[in-house]
Amino acid sequence: MYLKNLILLVALLSTPIAAALTYKGVDWSSLLVEEKAGKSYKTTSGTVQPLETILKSSGVNTVRQRIWVNPSDGNYNLDYNIKLAQRAKAAGLQIYLDFHYSDTWADPGHQATPAAWKSLAKDALVKQVYDYTKTVMDTFQKNGIPLSLVSIGNEITTGLLFPIGQLSKSDGYKNAAALLHSASSAIKDSTISPKPKIMIHLDNGWNWGTQQSWYDKILASGGGLTTADFDVQGVSYYPFYNSAATLSSLASSLANMAKKYNKEVQVVETDWPTYCPSPAYAFPADAKAIPLSVDGQTTWMKTVAEKVKGIGSLGTGLFYWEPAWIDNAGLGSSCPYNLMVSDSGAAMASLAVFGSI
Repeated sequence: MYLKNLILLVALLSTPIAAALTYKGVDWSSLLVEEKAGKSYKTTSGTVQPLETILKSSGVNTVRQRIWVNPSDGNYNLDYNIKLAQRAKAAGLQIYLDFHYSDTWADPGHQATPAAWKSLAKDALVKQVYDYTKTVMDTFQKNGIPLSLVSIGNEITTGLLFPIGQLSKSDGYKNAAALLHSASSAIKDSTISPKPKIMIHLDNGWNWGTQQSWYDKILASGGGLTTADFDVQGVSYYPFYNSAATLSSLASSLANMAKKYNKEVQVVETDWPTYCPSPAYAFPADAKAIPLSVDGQTTWMKTVAEKVKGIGSLGTGLFYWEPAWIDNAGLGSSCPYNLMVSDSGAAMASLAVFGSI
């Protein structure tokens, strides 16, 4: 009996235990916009607290924030991001800065060059990206704000800074590679210390074909981008835009990325609805058992976290996109409610999932 118990104990001790993710976070870019509109946030027990305090106590360790070049209303510009990042730093949260390289939203369908840069030829635009990126990094350093992650572009599956960096155009891959190499060089040449990890971010993280084709073509384009220019491959992964976006496809895509490119891999945007009566697309088959509820959000995040951790030490992060944007509860989807707070700003139980992933 003693020997039997000893064998059982050894077996238990030798069973690998999945480590917590290095980066457990949320995008909180719209916080200052919401506060200006009179919104406030509460704990699950109803106590009003700064959102950063609620996030930290819920297990979040990193906040993601988008930066636009020259937005018409000033929201999400450099000054806005410094103010937001100062609060994150004071709360003990790491910061992940997401360059859009636009005056507005940048995503696969929209990568508009900033108005002030539109007349620039390719080489001048490459230099402008370097100068702007370096200025942003140096400004964070001057304000004593460290950055853990920096994404050089947001969902750039179709390219960036259109039309010069548009992949469907002549020399699109070569031009996009030059722009990305310039952005990476600017971060490395800046005064910011310690240096943040540099990320490239595409959408449709479940689609290995998309990921492989994009990286192989841009790295072979002759535009100067090499694997030394980035440390992390970030992906977006949403369940409500394509029925083919299965959890199993995500797992195999992430595993293939890590195996082929040997970079850290993170799911940097995901959501799960608590209400979705008329989805525009069918949900993936292996996600249909997850309820559309607060408990479902917890299950979704734990499940996606396991897919990220399942690739081993290179699976390092998971971020929920804008869980506290009260004035935009649908978050651009056909599901009316995807937040992790109520419409009164009270934290939902699902927010606590970050303490366990």
